[in-house]
Amino acid sequence: MEKKNQNDKSKSIHDILPLDLIHIILLRVPIRHLARLRCVSKLWCSLISDPDFVELHFHHSPAATNACFFMKTDIVADLVYIDDNDASQKEVCPPFQKKPPSYFVVVGSCRGFILLHRHPHFLVVWNPLTGSSKRISYSHIVHRSKPPGYGRIAYRVYLHGFGYDASQDDYLLLVAWSDCKGQYHLYCFSLRTNSWINIDAAVPNRLGFLCWHSGGLFFNGAVHWVPFDLRDYRDAIIIFDLMEMTFSTISAPEQLSSSYTSLALLGGCLSLYSCKDDCYNTDIWVMKEYKVHSSWTLYQIPCKYFRPLCLSSNKDIIGRGYTSCGKTGYFIYNVRGDLLKHFKDLCCQHPRRKPIIVYTESLLPLPSVIKDKDNKNKMKKEIRHQVHHE
Repeated sequence: MEKKNQNDKSKSIHDILPLDLIHIILLRVPIRHLARLRCVSKLWCSLISDPDFVELHFHHSPAATNACFFMKTDIVADLVYIDDNDASQKEVCPPFQKKPPSYFVVVGSCRGFILLHRHPHFLVVWNPLTGSSKRISYSHIVHRSKPPGYGRIAYRVYLHGFGYDASQDDYLLLVAWSDCKGQYHLYCFSLRTNSWINIDAAVPNRLGFLCWHSGGLFFNGAVHWVPFDLRDYRDAIIIFDLMEMTFSTISAPEQLSSSYTSLALLGGCLSLYSCKDDCYNTDIWVMKEYKVHSSWTLYQIPCKYFRPLCLSSNKDIIGRGYTSCGKTGYFIYNVRGDLLKHFKDLCCQHPRRKPIIVYTESLLPLPSVIKDKDNKNKMKKEIRHQVHHE
């Protein structure tokens, strides 16, 4: 009997559970815990790090984790996790040079990656969970687009975009600016090919006449931008389709307030929110059916400069802002505008001072990492083939 117990203790989990069952169980594990489980064994590390498993977990796991990200200081960022009754916050250090301090701004997110921009022409793509990152400079394309006869480069970068082209399994970065002659330039960077392409011809004329939010919102295979102050609700939202490389527009609701308008993604629906300086309410318009104008639905939240971040598991609205009572922080409201919870223990700066984005955590690798693995696998096959014939 004692010998049998010793044999049972010597058995590993792989002897008790079939690999297929372990695979199914791991698909249900929240992503933050899954990252730590890579240390259990070499087999688990190999399974969890496999690109096919990572992709499957990102798309089909019932335990997707949304995090709010913003730069706290020049070299430190905050991640905030909020659900119905739970909230936590932690500091992370982006992959920057610590000296000298540089001011980075978060301008986009896509599939677990965050895009940060540093003036004048430097970008960083970073996965906070895995630590993988890529630094990209576009100073050379700005110099290349300088009009002849101009000794200096007078321009302002005013649009950034970050998204994923599923047809090419590629992450794309967009940068748009106007030069000193008032000409508009648009360049697209492919992480898979590690190269820039010029797409000036695709830029619509009306792009240069409004003051836009620098960071675009990636949704439904396209990047979306909206101006700070809407002058006309018609064709207010500019869309750039990453697969077709074409622009299109969506009209905002006719009743939308024109003061401080921005985009959000709530429950898988494109949303607009706006507030007026003389009002303590925030209007949130949700497009229940994408590109169907009649599907815009209004929700009013009694909180000034309320920035809707995401929906809770109960479909309530999570966001940050400050109330008429002077409370600043993260709140949960229901769709009727009732305050359900105020997370007092979470540190929160003024809602309009620090750009914040919401991203879904993932273990997805950058395309360059995938390419390196593919090359290694190819080399291994070639070596096996040579050994076999020898």
